[in-house]
This record gives sequence, C-alpha cells and structure tokens, in this order.
Amino acid sequence: MGRIDDIFSNLRAENRKALMPFLCAGYPTMERSHAAILACVGAGASVIEIGIPFSDPIADGPVIAGAMHDALGQGVTPSGVFDMVHSLRNETSAGLIAMVSYSIVYRMGDGGARAFIEEACEAGFDGFIFPDVPAEESDELVHICDACDASLSMLIAPTTSGARLNDVVSRCRGFVYLMARVGITGTATSLESDGLAERVAAIRELSDLPIACGFGISSADQVREVVRHADAAIVGSALVDQMGEAKDPAAAAGRFVRELATGLA
Repeated sequence: MGRIDDIFSNLRAENRKALMPFLCAGYPTMERSHAAILACVGAGASVIEIGIPFSDPIADGPVIAGAMHDALGQGVTPSGVFDMVHSLRNETSAGLIAMVSYSIVYRMGDGGARAFIEEACEAGFDGFIFPDVPAEESDELVHICDACDASLSMLIAPTTSGARLNDVVSRCRGFVYLMARVGITGTATSLESDGLAERVAAIRELSDLPIACGFGISSADQVREVVRHADAAIVGSALVDQMGEAKDPAAAAGRFVRELATGLA
C-alpha cells in the first residue's frame, strides 16, 4: 500500500474524514508555499494537493490561474517543485499529491510520463491528478502509477454516470475525485450539494476507494456537508485567496485550514 492508501485506511479505522487543501507551488514564493503547506498540515490537513504551475490551467478559475501565473513569473519549474517536495518530505508524513497538466509531463524530455512520475515519487510525491487527461487515454499513467505504488485520481463530473462512470472509477487509485459541481474552480457562491449523496452512493457501488469532493468548497459548514457523504473535502481557491490577501501567507493558511477543519467534527 502507498501512503495515500495508508492515510485513508487509518482515517476509516478511526471513523474520521480528511481535509485536503490545494496550494499552488511557488505562490506567493517558493519559500512561503513551503511554509504554508506545513502550516496546513499542522492545522489538520491529512493530504495536500500541490499544483505545479502551468500557463493554461484546466478547470481553474481566476484565483488559482492568477497564482500559477505569478509563480511562473518567478521562474518556478517542475524541478524546483520536486526540490521543495523533497525538503517537505523530511518535515511531514502527510500525503502529497501533484496536480499537473499532462503538457508539463510531455515536455519533461526523454522518458516521458514514466520519467516524470518516477522523479516525482523519488522527490516525495505520493500521487497524481492529471486534470487534462481523459480516462480513455490514461492507461499508461495507470500502469506507471501502479508500478510506483502511487495514487492516481481521475476527476469525475456530477453528470458522469453509467458505463462512463464505471470506466473512470476503475482507473482511479488511492481515491476518487468527485467534482461537487460543473464549471471552473472558485466561481461558486454556494455549494451545490443537491444530489451529492446520490452521486457518492453511485461511486460506492462501483468501488471501495475513498471519495474526495472538491470545487466550490470554502467554509466549515460546506466541509461538514460534504463529509456527511464523502470521505474528504478539497479546498483550493478559497485557501489561495486567503493567502494572497495576507501579509503572512503561511499563518493565514494555517488559520483558514484550522477553521475549515472544525467541519470535520
């Protein structure tokens, strides 16, 4: 079992749910994103999604897209992110997931996806989300992640059902990423929780994998609503926004995650 499997297995054994913050590597600086990740873990996060900056992020709204633009402007690269994660791995046992465009993987040079995933795992990443890879084109990634004992989570839209849902879920490793709503991140003023219980139940009929729900979650009440049904709540844009407005981004991240974590009780 990989680290992500272990984390969720332990949480289930203790009848607890997970909070999974998303942060953009290198925002507002590499050092501050490093500190913010540790602050999130200290505040109650079990798994951290680390976005590797990309010039045209898929499904991300203006907050995360802006953070990635700023990080790229500072010269943040995948190799630099790997260095940060290598350092983090000496400081935390929390799960670390890379959210990365396949375009970045493709441009890494000789070795392609295998070289990228192996290097990322060696640095300390425990799993991957490739938001722009359709399930039907993910076979190679599934095989590589299996070989590296890494998680691989496909994004499942609220409208996905039937044979398509079964196909996507069957390719997931570690956990399933269920989108709480359609659209881009950070644009909703309220969580569209209607039907969430039914969507979670449909996935549970197909797999025993934990289900993490994201897109549009920004408060402890929304975390509480999500984890009534799912195993984890993912919070991204709201956290990045808090960091962007703060003089001390790491402290702001810790405070916000600690507040969100009250929804797990």
